[in-house]
Amino acid sequence: MYTKTLYAGWGDMDFNSHMRNTAYLDKTADVRQMFLMEHGFPMEEFVRLKIGPVVMKDEVEYFKEVGLQQQITVTYAIAGHSDDGSRFLLRHEIFRPDGKLSARVTSAGGWLDLNERKLIAPPPALIAAMRSLEKTHDFVVLPSSIKARD
Repeated sequence: MYTKTLYAGWGDMDFNSHMRNTAYLDKTADVRQMFLMEHGFPMEEFVRLKIGPVVMKDEVEYFKEVGLQQQITVTYAIAGHSDDGSRFLLRHEIFRPDGKLSARVTSAGGWLDLNERKLIAPPPALIAAMRSLEKTHDFVVLPSSIKARD
C-alpha cells in the first residue's frame, strides 16, 4: 500500500480545533502528487504532455478527529479504473497515530487534455503507474470517458 506520513498543521484546523473537512482533501491531493512524482510524472511532465488529472467528485467519510500537529498516515489505493485509463476512482484512508481511522476519501476523476479541454486516455506509462497502485477490496472496472466520434 502506498502511504505517506504527514502532519495536521495550523492551516488545517477549523473553528472546533480539529482538522477541517477541506484539509482532508488537500492532504489526499498532496499524496497523489507525491505518488505521481515518484512514478515519473512530476508537474513538468504534465506540462510537457499538456494533460492533467481532474477530479469530478469527492466523497469524505469521517470517523475520528485529528488535532493540531497530530501525525497522520495517508494511504492511497485504486478503487476503480477504466481499461483505457481515462477514468479512475481513488481511495485514501487517513489514520491517526493510534491506528484509528480518521477519514476515508474517495475521488472520481479522469485525465484532461489541457488544449482540447476534454477527457482523454493517458499515455501508457501513466496508465502503468496508476495500475501499480494496490486495488481496494471493492475495485470496479469503470467505463471509458472517451466519447465515440459520430
